[in-house]
Amino acid sequence: MTLRVWKHRGSLNHTRAKIREGRLTVGFIGGSITDARPRHNWPEPVIGWLAEQFPDTRISVENAAIGATGSDLAAFRAKRDLIDRGCDLVFVEYAVNDEGTPSEQRGRSREGLIRQLLASGRRDVVLVYTYSSGMYEAMASGSVPETVAEFERLADHYGIGSVWMGLHAFEEVKRGLMRYEEWLPDGLHPTSRGSLSYGTSVIHYLRQELEGALMEASDGYAHEASNLAPSSELPPPLDPKCWDDVFELPLESIRTSGAWTIRRWPYYEWIDRVLETAAIGARLSFEFDGRGLALGFDFGKASAEFRYRIDGGEWQTEKRERPDWVSADGWYRLSYYGDDWKPGIHRFEAEIIHGNRPDCSGTNFRLAKVGIIR
Repeated sequence: MTLRVWKHRGSLNHTRAKIREGRLTVGFIGGSITDARPRHNWPEPVIGWLAEQFPDTRISVENAAIGATGSDLAAFRAKRDLIDRGCDLVFVEYAVNDEGTPSEQRGRSREGLIRQLLASGRRDVVLVYTYSSGMYEAMASGSVPETVAEFERLADHYGIGSVWMGLHAFEEVKRGLMRYEEWLPDGLHPTSRGSLSYGTSVIHYLRQELEGALMEASDGYAHEASNLAPSSELPPPLDPKCWDDVFELPLESIRTSGAWTIRRWPYYEWIDRVLETAAIGARLSFEFDGRGLALGFDFGKASAEFRYRIDGGEWQTEKRERPDWVSADGWYRLSYYGDDWKPGIHRFEAEIIHGNRPDCSGTNFRLAKVGIIR
């Protein structure tokens, strides 16, 4: 089997039109490999190339990637962090961060994210796949890791292009053009050299897709406003239970007992406000109309645990993992409670407890998002 780095499906018509208008907003969403804070990550050479190639186009960048997060949280963030910010071209990178998520669950969140981004018909989407050491055996034998193959099925269904950045870098190592330790010294996070390899593969894809716009830019093409017509309707979802219809429950609607406050959250740019307590025994409850629930937290080693129940059922106790790399807080972590419930009104109740474990050093409960799946 021949593995392919680049797959051109749908054309980047909207991106080309926005370049002609003179304004293009580029969005990125993914995990730490795409995060804007390490300034050497792969979006940087891509942004630099766009700015160089189209000097008469104002390039705006919305990098919404967050380390240690997956497409589940992204499905609830798409509107706030990409759609409402007017992104014209969006790169989606979750093949690595979704690896440990069950196939059905990640399929639903990925498809929901893609459908939300495509729904307006005025946005181009490109899927990009990085690399983790868990993919080695499959790739070395000429196979596609399942997490990538599942994304490719979505790309085929929706006619959107993809760039297997990890394969491009893997091939460079095989050809002796880059040492493995120059690429991934920890087996996951690229150095500047590895990020440049990733970025170069995306630039190659864009160069082919935007060939006409590049010729116009080199010829001094006079920008004109375009009248973009929305693209045709989306095809039916591969999974009817994908997360394309999601919303957030306002924090003000949550009932509480004990010492609680709603706080503006200046400590983390991706969180606007949190519902917070540090009081053991404090309680909360809320009702919602939907078929699934996910809660987002500012989480870390000093976070509280809690027990909860749904629709008056048995109480269950959260025991969330706290990896060595996590600090006292600062991890935007999503807890998922299912999306196969009977549609209708459901009730969620929780009581704050101490985790009472060596890796649970505090009782800070900081709820940032109540995500409802309809």
